[in-house]
Amino acid sequence: MRVSFTKMHGLGNDFVMLDGREAALPAMTAAMAAALADRNTGIGCDQLIVLESIESKLDADFAMRIYNADGGEVESCGNASRAVALLHGQPARVMTGGGVIALEPSSGGARVDMGAPRFDWQDIPLDYAMDTATMPVSWGPLEAPASVNVGNPHVIFFVNDSNGVDLAELGPQIENDPLFPNRVNVNVAQHVSGNHLRLRVWERGAGLTRACGTGACATAVAAINRGLVQSPVTVSLPGGDLEIAWEKGGTIMMSGPATESFRGSFEWDDYA
Repeated sequence: MRVSFTKMHGLGNDFVMLDGREAALPAMTAAMAAALADRNTGIGCDQLIVLESIESKLDADFAMRIYNADGGEVESCGNASRAVALLHGQPARVMTGGGVIALEPSSGGARVDMGAPRFDWQDIPLDYAMDTATMPVSWGPLEAPASVNVGNPHVIFFVNDSNGVDLAELGPQIENDPLFPNRVNVNVAQHVSGNHLRLRVWERGAGLTRACGTGACATAVAAINRGLVQSPVTVSLPGGDLEIAWEKGGTIMMSGPATESFRGSFEWDDYA
């Protein structure tokens, strides 16, 4: 069975997009997702995205499933949501593992309503109860983070120099700490000036990434809650900038670019 794919990226965070809305695809497995994501022997990507039709169109127009490079399925991906908006070509409501999001293509990218952030320790989730606004925990030089669920779990550290943190060393330690039963995305943020943040992300199941849309959302929300910035917030990642708008009690609006790189096809059985 030969299957077509579209390779896309959002600020360098790249995706292999499989569209199973018109003709259903065979079931994806963790092993196959990891094989397709392999940059040496597969197509290569940070995340594999599978679009699927849904029976009822009352809540959403279609579904989006997200697999990290290690094959694990995750709930949400902001950069991939913008890529889906560009691929779909018109406004849509999309069912994800983290809930329904609304997306709309724009010139050179997309605007996505990522839903409302959650702050309760059980919603992150954490292993035990604590204040998620300023958590009484630390890992080496990183301390007192905030934690926010924006469809997937994030922990955010505010530091003086985001580039000075050895995220390759500390990221996997924090990601896999027993405090986070579902693991966690690790964000290291620096307040540059005004409503401008600089951010680096260790992404759960993918490692260091050039951009993370949900990380930018979670970090902007945490910074607003701490009074460091006001909405809208510009979040600068290694791959480029995103604009995040959020008012307390409302939903998060993320705006930024998305790009199609190329299209191709592969034999399903070669990776199954």
